[in-house]
Amino acid sequence: MSCGIFGVQSVSAKDKKTLKVAMECGYAPYNWTQPDDSNGAVPISGSSDYAYGYDVMMAKKIADELGYDLEIVKLDWDSLVPAVQSGQVDCVIAGQSITKERQQMVDFTEPYYYASIITLVKSDSDYADAKSVEDLKGVTCTSQQNTIWYDSCLPQIPDANILPAQESAPAMLVALESGKCDAVVTDMPTGKAALVAYPDFTLLDFDGTDGAFEVSDEDINIGVSLKKGNDELKDAINGVLETMTEDDFNEMMDEAISVQPLSSEE
Repeated sequence: MSCGIFGVQSVSAKDKKTLKVAMECGYAPYNWTQPDDSNGAVPISGSSDYAYGYDVMMAKKIADELGYDLEIVKLDWDSLVPAVQSGQVDCVIAGQSITKERQQMVDFTEPYYYASIITLVKSDSDYADAKSVEDLKGVTCTSQQNTIWYDSCLPQIPDANILPAQESAPAMLVALESGKCDAVVTDMPTGKAALVAYPDFTLLDFDGTDGAFEVSDEDINIGVSLKKGNDELKDAINGVLETMTEDDFNEMMDEAISVQPLSSEE
């Protein structure tokens, strides 16, 4: 592991440790790839590109507070958990829900974001006026693979025609834009970001109503994942998160959405 001992009073530049953080770098507004360091983007390890977004902003804050250099490692969604388990990276900050299944494989910090579930449709869709999950009855839909959106939410739609899962959030949005499906289910930040990139989308938010998707706290609480037993780093990161409020999280997310690349595929 590249994370050394936390709690040291000072570290010289030569001895400064590096926090290796994995993410997709393709999941706006949580994380994305861009060609330069504008807005404070961080170089992607082994690449000429840069990463930015909410996860990068949070990773920078954590590394700064703990006195560490930051290295961003770009990995596919399905490679994130194995990378933590093997010690290839120190942690994953990538919009991961703190699910029971994941908790069997990795440890999580306290949440660094709370993401409610929403549905995206085309503005001219027959479903654009839906007020509940029930109103989506019979819809052709998809979402990103290995997410609670796909595994837990889509099956709650009556008579849904559930297409195969998409490999990434951008692919999911392209499926909707191209007409392969009538709806995708995702979380609020991804939905808000999608509206910037795709003005012909409409966001349906049933949260707080009787017609909402049934999800638990673990489904919408987003955390930093670490190798099981790495309590030193987990406690240190939790110490940083404890200084922040939900308003702080939302303010940072709004900032990420405001500077995201216009194309969700970038």
